[in-house]
Amino acid sequence: MAEELKIAAGTKEERYALLYEQIMALLEGETDEVARMANMTSMIHFTFGFFWTGFYRVVGEELVLGPFQGPLACMRIRHGKGVCGSAWAAGRTLVVPDVDQFPGHIACSSLSRSEIVVPLWREGQVWGVLDIDSKELATFDETDQAWLEKIVATI
Repeated sequence: MAEELKIAAGTKEERYALLYEQIMALLEGETDEVARMANMTSMIHFTFGFFWTGFYRVVGEELVLGPFQGPLACMRIRHGKGVCGSAWAAGRTLVVPDVDQFPGHIACSSLSRSEIVVPLWREGQVWGVLDIDSKELATFDETDQAWLEKIVATI
């Protein structure tokens, strides 16, 4: 099914609301989580024009790169390291307005300026994270957090 995304003009809230509806419609009936993550990544990335959007999956004591959109990425991240590993360890979403101010930030790209990482939960355990980077400072806020948490819950 090749269908153009209807990218919404308007507020961030309105764009997320439309994106959520589109994701729900596209993924209806698809049970493979990698396929779901791949299309979800693409839809989020192109709706907002983020620098990097992707998933990491927990494999042992590391996060391993999954489906993503954007330039090359770190392939493995240790538990508790960087923003992704810290969100995994803390079990909560981390919104970082300026990655240069985050202790231990892993710079996969020097162009990344702000970041949000949302844990994926299954049976009371974090099994992965959604990581989104922006070239601009302070891109992410409570609206992004609320909608992205709702979106990843559908995986």
